[in-house]
Amino acid sequence: MLFDTPIFFVFLSLVVFSYWRLGWRRQNVFLLLASYFFYGWWDWRFLLLMIFSTVIDYLIAQRIAEETAVDRRRTLLIVSLCINFGLLGFFKYCNFFIDSFATMLQTMGIHNVPMFFLKIILPPGISFYTFQEIAYVVDVYKGELEPSRSFVDYGLFITLFPHLIAGPIQRPSHLLPQVQRLRTFNDRAFFDGCMLLLSGLFRKTVIADSCANLANAAFDGRLGSNFFSTLIGVYAFAWQIYGDFSGYSDMARGAAQLLGFHFMLNFRQPYLARSLQDFWRRWHISLSTWLRDYLYIPLGGSRKGPARTYVNLMLTMLLGGLWHGANWTFVIWGGIHGAWLSVERLVWPKGENSAWYGRVLTLGMVGVSWIFFRAKSLAAALEMLRSTIHLQWEPQYGPELLFLAVVSGIMLLVDYRLETHGEEYVFEKAYFAAPVCAGVLMAVLMIAFAASETNAFIYFQF
Repeated sequence: MLFDTPIFFVFLSLVVFSYWRLGWRRQNVFLLLASYFFYGWWDWRFLLLMIFSTVIDYLIAQRIAEETAVDRRRTLLIVSLCINFGLLGFFKYCNFFIDSFATMLQTMGIHNVPMFFLKIILPPGISFYTFQEIAYVVDVYKGELEPSRSFVDYGLFITLFPHLIAGPIQRPSHLLPQVQRLRTFNDRAFFDGCMLLLSGLFRKTVIADSCANLANAAFDGRLGSNFFSTLIGVYAFAWQIYGDFSGYSDMARGAAQLLGFHFMLNFRQPYLARSLQDFWRRWHISLSTWLRDYLYIPLGGSRKGPARTYVNLMLTMLLGGLWHGANWTFVIWGGIHGAWLSVERLVWPKGENSAWYGRVLTLGMVGVSWIFFRAKSLAAALEMLRSTIHLQWEPQYGPELLFLAVVSGIMLLVDYRLETHGEEYVFEKAYFAAPVCAGVLMAVLMIAFAASETNAFIYFQF
């Protein structure tokens, strides 16, 4: 059930209407069942897998809290991690490693080796709910969180449908207490939720889908193979993925607010970042903070000297890249970010790269790395980079570059206003008439200019 389809808005309307007519405990039961229905809409077999994973971690967390022996607590934690990473690894990476092994054998001259191969379908959102489950069990193990005594509450924390498929990854300490306490209807929060839904839908259907048409043409080779086609493809995809994922996050946060929940901010004007470290404080914040707290810091962070810090940065970003998908292009994308983060820490140890060129350099580096993120294969990404030595101009490039310039200008101006006013959507803190007018304008633009080609949310595949 995609967020930008009529069926979702019918589903959301029915859920919101029914939800606010129930008592608190019944609200949680109703939302849990509605979330199961939402997830099972694709395939009920995926729903059984998610429920199995949820039940296992619920029971293990209970046992960890009850145990006093350190060794037993650690053993239970390891069991939970093995189950979670085992399920994630099997469904997400089994085909990838088998295929990579076969390719390695071919490069060694060994051909026609019979191999057991499964065509495994990736369950929607498995990366997101698995990371939430891991965070929950780890926090209980560290004594930072009391385990939920109610399976309904814990299950709802994991499966609440606005964040279930593509995040934001909810921290247990932030969302679980909201599930466990009484929620009351708030007019302003409801209005803000509607505006976030509208803003997110605008980013997806007008910005992301329009840029996707250009990005697809460039990466498929339909615009040629030269510097200008690569430039168009890179920055069309940069605005596509930003509009797509920030739009999804806004819609997820908006839907949650209609139900009385508050989700963490997942994007904070990332293309205004002055450094790559600043970029990761602004881009996919729920993932970057998860990687920091549950991977980078446990590895030692920056506490064990510069050399170990660079190794930890690289490992964190390589695994962050692999989290995005079973393809070497994602690993290289993560490696580029890890290497550049290390360079920044070496050149600007105190983060003083705050001049204007910091933004230009960061945007350029992020743009180059997007080639590996978007390309279908490593060979395609390298070919696209090699093509930049050719400066062959085509008449069609003029209107396409002008379109990207207009999109970039509008989005940067919007982000600049959000940045300077501390707003979550345009005119959030202005008088009531201003956000209403902005909403009407977005609705008109969606009707007039929304791309005719429908593109699924990019992060649904992760």
